[in-house]
Amino acid sequence: MTGFATIPGGAPIRVVQVGAGGMGRNWLGAITANPDVELVGLVDLDLDVARAALDALAASGVPATHDVVMGRSVADVAARSGAQAVVNVTVPVAHRPVNEEALFAGLPVLCEKPAAPTVAEALTQAASAAAAGQLLMISQSRRYFAALDALVAQVGSLGEIGAVDCSFFKAPRFGGFREEMDHVLLVDMAIHHFDAARRLIGSDPVAVYCEEHNPGWSWYRGAANASAVFEFASGARFVYAGSWCAPGAETSWNGSWRVSGERGTARWDGDGAPVAHLPPAPAETAVLEPRAEETAGALAEFVDCLRTGRSPGTTAAENVRSLAMVEAAIASSESGHRVLIDDVVAASLAAAREREERPAVRAELDALGAGAFAG
Repeated sequence: MTGFATIPGGAPIRVVQVGAGGMGRNWLGAITANPDVELVGLVDLDLDVARAALDALAASGVPATHDVVMGRSVADVAARSGAQAVVNVTVPVAHRPVNEEALFAGLPVLCEKPAAPTVAEALTQAASAAAAGQLLMISQSRRYFAALDALVAQVGSLGEIGAVDCSFFKAPRFGGFREEMDHVLLVDMAIHHFDAARRLIGSDPVAVYCEEHNPGWSWYRGAANASAVFEFASGARFVYAGSWCAPGAETSWNGSWRVSGERGTARWDGDGAPVAHLPPAPAETAVLEPRAEETAGALAEFVDCLRTGRSPGTTAAENVRSLAMVEAAIASSESGHRVLIDDVVAASLAAAREREERPAVRAELDALGAGAFAG
């Protein structure tokens, strides 16, 4: 996206956060730790949850939480608090209504991933942001690691990339909505790894074949295991194997990576510094450059983009391809067939156009269809 409204430098950007549950508390910590933003409002359908989150902040020593405006409507709280931006930490099904309310109230938004449960809704949000002239950035928080930056730099020295492999095996017991989700691994976690693969390969995915299953001991209702092979426009293959019910010898949350190129190989365990081996030179471990990581990194980029007008790598429009990888993988798993990413995007764009009633948003959907998402 280009041409969104910017916020002049000087005072911290006044922020309203929407969502005060478990993930919301993590984001409240990131916001209050960043001197470039100021928490001025907190929105939640349950005001007792919002109040408890602010009390927890106050107990941890964060000053002035008593001045934070609370309410159930983002537009109302933003107006009463004089907010300049919104951080959306609601559950995925609530992302679209919250984002659109904020955007059309004249507020840029940093939204937790995924942008929406479907690519069609993500496209509508991208079009809404363009129509409103505001930035809608999706927080792919696992893009923000010093080690991943170093791995991307190493991959740049490998020449043509042939194969990228990512293994992800964890056994978290979240409780709540995740354990009731369909396709829980693909929808709620794999998008991080798919997005990282796009960054590493530097090319767009074109097709996928995927299988899912749920082991007998799984505590998830939906499939907790998935295996997928993605084809990329460059010719590279991305092979993904993951499980969310794999106790013992667990990988990093970032997964375990191997990138094979014409000049050598780079490997990353997801936690430490990556290692590149370009024969005949010996293997070399990267030196990491300090940076804000995870949610703090996403928030820092959001602030920088609002100050400078620079477009982040995860605008709602750009992030559509990462979400389309998820939707295509699900379609492949359900059908048993290889699925083209462009087919998913084209069908989603048609569905979004058909459902959209706002002329300005329809015009932006038409512009998307005439551009990068024409198929």
